[in-house]
Amino acid sequence: MKIGLFIVAPILAFLTACSTTPPPKPIGPLPSPDQLAWHEDDVTMFVHFGMNTFTGLGTGHGDENPDTFNPTNLDCKQWAKVAKETGFKGMILVAKHHDGFCLWPTATTKHSVKYSKWENGKGDVVRDLSNACKEEGIKFGVYCSPWDRSQKNYNTNKKAYTAFYRKQLTELLSNYGPIYEMWFDGNRAMIDDWSSIIKVVRTLQPHAIIKQGPRIKPITEDARWVGNEFALAPLNNWNVYPAPDQNSTEKRVWFPVECDPKTMSMWFWVDEDPTPLEEMLNNYYTSVGRGSVLLFNVPPNKEGRFSDAWVAHLKEFHNALNTIFKTDLAQTATITATNERSSEFSAEKAIDNDLQTYWASEDGVITATLTLTWEKPVTFNVIRMEEQIALGQRIAKYKLESWDATTSKWKTLNQGFTIGRRKLDRVPLCKTTRLRLTILKARACPTIRTLGVYHDTLSPKKYFTPALANFECDPKHRHRKAKK
Repeated sequence: MKIGLFIVAPILAFLTACSTTPPPKPIGPLPSPDQLAWHEDDVTMFVHFGMNTFTGLGTGHGDENPDTFNPTNLDCKQWAKVAKETGFKGMILVAKHHDGFCLWPTATTKHSVKYSKWENGKGDVVRDLSNACKEEGIKFGVYCSPWDRSQKNYNTNKKAYTAFYRKQLTELLSNYGPIYEMWFDGNRAMIDDWSSIIKVVRTLQPHAIIKQGPRIKPITEDARWVGNEFALAPLNNWNVYPAPDQNSTEKRVWFPVECDPKTMSMWFWVDEDPTPLEEMLNNYYTSVGRGSVLLFNVPPNKEGRFSDAWVAHLKEFHNALNTIFKTDLAQTATITATNERSSEFSAEKAIDNDLQTYWASEDGVITATLTLTWEKPVTFNVIRMEEQIALGQRIAKYKLESWDATTSKWKTLNQGFTIGRRKLDRVPLCKTTRLRLTILKARACPTIRTLGVYHDTLSPKKYFTPALANFECDPKHRHRKAKK
């Protein structure tokens, strides 16, 4: 079912071999094999745990006593078990934050677990979580801050600090098995040669997705930060960068967005109530539902465990998603298209629940309509759309309409831009016998691998109004704004 488990060439070969009609030609840039797998993760977990957990600081000073780090009941197996049970595909551990305290027994500094009283200096949080993730079948990733306030030469000798940082990365990437994502923070990163940092990752963990660090250009990483802490991906979310609708002479690359909401007043543990369920669901719609991956922050407490309240809340979130997307009303409809490449790329492929098949139009046809028809009226407020991104991201503008039996006319539900990996459009509650998706603009003949229809009864009604369903973020100020 998960196309991201394959590499790009075999996917394209499979699509070609199984067709008497040639599939659409890929339109670049294309996702790498590892990027495809990353896209399929949907929801992963950010684990902020370290010195700040015990000091209560958002950003430590780097001069903390290592003994301050002293979890009384560290249980990484609980973290991984909870992540598995609640639908998270990967976990990224903050192995070192800006204070420089290392959660593994590094040979590079005394500001680490090796010099703390926890486990008599024999503990290794990175090892514990890596092993726990392996047991639960969860992907394991690491965050290692380039900014390190514990190092005296940080601001005075970039070359020396860069060499020091490379040694830390070498330890992390050599001793803990496969790393699925290397998460770099761009905050005050005093690195004199960022290309040498990327080389360490590519050499030691060639399949790791690298989240962009401090250097903007040239782009050598695999994913970029969304630019806010609200899990708000743009509505016009191109994985292609620079975006095809921008006049640019730069070479375009596949460079998708990752969303990482803070979830509490600080990244590290604070004794507060978890993020409300309605906000978590909204985070999902505005990140995964806009073609991004949601990296959701869940901080362990001072014991070294996920609190009972957080565990219960994560289970509530997981159950809510299962409930919302359990029944796909499109499965009970008939579907037609104004144009089909052939029977092998027919409209039915968009609702056959097979992620390797898809509808596609003929070459040169970049506007087309897919129509779902039910024998009896159905009620819904969520429409799910997915492109076959192994062939490139194509769709630039679309429209959703429902049939109004009272007026015998089509009524616009929403007008959108990109679709990409996934687009979840929330619309006011609709009861109809017909729904149609019209592709208004595309870079090449469009593809749709999934068209789904759902009724979300758990999210508050306010989120299905155009003003909130189409909320965006002002990149200059990182504040929310309504899409006009």
